[in-house]
Amino acid sequence: MRYIEKAPETKPGGDIFLDLPAENEDRKNFILYRGEVAFVMLNAYPYTNGHVLIAPYRQVAEVDGLNDEELCEINRLLAMSVKWIRGAYHPDGFNIGVNMGSAAGAGIPIHVHWHIVPRWAGDTNFMTTVGEVRVMPQTLEDSYDRLRGAMLRVD
Repeated sequence: MRYIEKAPETKPGGDIFLDLPAENEDRKNFILYRGEVAFVMLNAYPYTNGHVLIAPYRQVAEVDGLNDEELCEINRLLAMSVKWIRGAYHPDGFNIGVNMGSAAGAGIPIHVHWHIVPRWAGDTNFMTTVGEVRVMPQTLEDSYDRLRGAMLRVD
């Protein structure tokens, strides 16, 4: 129980959700859209092409720490992101989720963020399930351009 209840260790700095928006280099950092209190960016280590992340600008570890304005905008950005991804990639479905805390798989446990992952029938194969390797047919730069184009076409 001592191990389980021990507070997680966190490294100082290293929060991409604070650092990258502050740079104001959206294309370089794959930031697709900036809202008032949250933003949308490509995942630098995607499960599939078009995998985006939504995060508040404010560093908050869990959803119950978000205020109403953040919760509303994040949900609006989630719906918009689904439209943009659908317009760019025409997936058969989506995985949408949040990993809160290191034990739940959060890569950045100090800053809550949503994953929107487009999925296609039959898109899993031995490479990802057995080989633990991802095969991406498109560069992040090409994914960024494709999604930005879809954003301009889709309301």
